[in-house]
Amino acid sequence: MAEEIIESDDFVRNAYIIINEMLDLSNHTTEDTTVLVDEILHSIFFLGTITNSAYTPKKILDVKFAEIKALYPKPFECYSSQLPRRSPFSCVLDMIVRLTGQENEKGIQTTLQRLIDDLRKGAKSDQKCLFSSAICISQAGQSSVKHYGVSMSTSTRDAREIMVAVSCCHEWDEYVAGAVMTYFPNKKKNKSKDRKTEIDGTIRLPENVKCRAFSLLDGKVKPPCRSCANLFSLKTSTIEKWPYGNCAESESLSNLFKNEAQVKNRVELQTPMSWTAEYKEGAKKTLLTFLKNSLKKVNFNQDMIVYTPTISGEKVNVHI
Repeated sequence: MAEEIIESDDFVRNAYIIINEMLDLSNHTTEDTTVLVDEILHSIFFLGTITNSAYTPKKILDVKFAEIKALYPKPFECYSSQLPRRSPFSCVLDMIVRLTGQENEKGIQTTLQRLIDDLRKGAKSDQKCLFSSAICISQAGQSSVKHYGVSMSTSTRDAREIMVAVSCCHEWDEYVAGAVMTYFPNKKKNKSKDRKTEIDGTIRLPENVKCRAFSLLDGKVKPPCRSCANLFSLKTSTIEKWPYGNCAESESLSNLFKNEAQVKNRVELQTPMSWTAEYKEGAKKTLLTFLKNSLKKVNFNQDMIVYTPTISGEKVNVHI
């Protein structure tokens, strides 16, 4: 790693390490994982430009800039004009699940923790920059398929809120998005146009669906926070309350619902009369207004087009 990268601030340092890890993992598999590398490059470059205009791809990649741009040109063309669907560590999670095996829960957690240990060593601050602090495993029954999710992996509050909003609109399953939109961005239930009726898209999970969350910093069990209890009817004794949409439960449950229709069909709305088509549209309109204003705040003045990673159809090997 170039000396100036080592001595740089945490965003550039962590971005470099994460990209290097993704390239290394992609190089050591026979699978075509270039779509995940393409996606994470765009996601990191986007977060760099809205966090600090000096965090350019050139600054992050240093001497490997030209080589990686030649192999993955699209992220370099679109990072300042299109929005990512999800934050970077979700791409890391997908890569590791694919290479480690869907049922190898311990191996997945160990690999993620090893990377996070590398990111935390020598960091200039305790801020969790570009990596997730928690993982959640959701499954419908003890012997069913495991579906994973990680907490938001951004660098600032503005970036986190932008990614929660985009995930609600374009990435998460409709039930998860609806639950989050009930409280986001106002931190309390949104109101209908007449300001008298609360909009409520929160859900109740089927009885056999279990969510287990763990810290990726120390491996300890993390009970659902109060926000996740409000969104998904998860039982908890904690009073801790993280921002709505931030927790790993959102992505994990979304992946479960998107992949297992029979489970999704048994999800129930907490108050069906408060989540009609009209109320749903009102919640989404509130969200989009918030997203537009948040993007202006970080000087992103483009149309809200969501990035689609390039699927190359052939394997690309590159070392950073």
